[in-house]
Amino acid sequence: MSTGLEPVVFDAFAPEHRADPYPRYARVREAVPFLDSGFGVEFVTRHAECSQILSETRWSHQDEATLFHPEADRLNLPTSFLWMDPPDHTRLRGLVSKAFTPKRVLDLVPRITELATGMIDAALDAGEVEAIEAIAYPLPLIVVCELVGVPPEDWPMVHRVGPGLARGFDPDRVLSPAERQARDDNTLELVAYFRDLITKRLADPRNDVVSALGQVHEQGDTLTEHEMLTTCITLLIAGHETTVNMVGNGLLAFARHPEQLAEIRRRPELAAPAVDEILRYDSAVHMTTRTARTDLVVGDRTFAEGESVCVLVGSANRDPRAFDRPDEFDVTRYASTAPTPRHLGFALGIHYCMGAALARLEGEILWVELARRTRTLELAGDPVYRPNLLIRGLKELPLRIS
Repeated sequence: MSTGLEPVVFDAFAPEHRADPYPRYARVREAVPFLDSGFGVEFVTRHAECSQILSETRWSHQDEATLFHPEADRLNLPTSFLWMDPPDHTRLRGLVSKAFTPKRVLDLVPRITELATGMIDAALDAGEVEAIEAIAYPLPLIVVCELVGVPPEDWPMVHRVGPGLARGFDPDRVLSPAERQARDDNTLELVAYFRDLITKRLADPRNDVVSALGQVHEQGDTLTEHEMLTTCITLLIAGHETTVNMVGNGLLAFARHPEQLAEIRRRPELAAPAVDEILRYDSAVHMTTRTARTDLVVGDRTFAEGESVCVLVGSANRDPRAFDRPDEFDVTRYASTAPTPRHLGFALGIHYCMGAALARLEGEILWVELARRTRTLELAGDPVYRPNLLIRGLKELPLRIS
């Protein structure tokens, strides 16, 4: 007998929806706040429930490695301090946060401006560019490499291994054997690379993160070699791959909505809130996991200790319960005096993105200079997306610029 109710089907991650998963998110979000994903975690679709989970320390983040990558321990691959709970997370985050002090980030303004203007001028000279390789990738890659301490001759290596590692954040079950192997090989290559670089910086310290971590280790802090290695890899990859997608998604949004770039041209102070709107409108990170450390109630659901959820950031950021006109791109949204709910693009709580201030600065400078130096920004072909689910973004973005 038919109940008259259609089953709720989640297909936002299907390849045919890669370019625009948001209507598929909306169908599920309007039907249910929670949905069985089919691989051991419960999808969370709405902003209020997602925000509650991300904000509470009773939801653990330390199981993401094993939830998504069950063979990580067997392969002896390093896992990030991002996937830790206090006190280890608190200790390591405290050490690493010294690389992202407000002063240190502000000191990068001249260098980021130099890079952004140089890349825009080169694009203007060319007239038509593939914007991911011309702007979105090199800007954050160079900035984070210089911050961490990777010398210029090694930047091509970072560019080579970065996309494979970003794809490797996706659950193993959606990766091909070749993609899993590339992720594992690239990780081990970076472990060997940073082991050598740390040794060099201990002998010859510089003004960079690798040297600072090495000096902390030498001074007897409880920072092990393994922690130094995983921290360096995390900062390097997370410090540019997500920003690449933020910049790429922003360039695409401005090409499709030129009136929004014109608004920044008229009011440059909108460049900063535009970063938040881009992260809300087209999130660079689309999902993250948490596991209940005790029995917990979220909305009308009770989760038992040990149950895991997958927070659908991309869905929550378009939830009409939280955002007025959620499917519209509006650079004034976060400049309004009216209270606007926080987007989840940088997460919330103790795992709030450590590099948020740097990413904001890179985006703000780039959007100001793009608005100031250009008059026309339009698509010169169809955008091509990477297959990634978790760190979602463009592989190719042909733009015409004048």
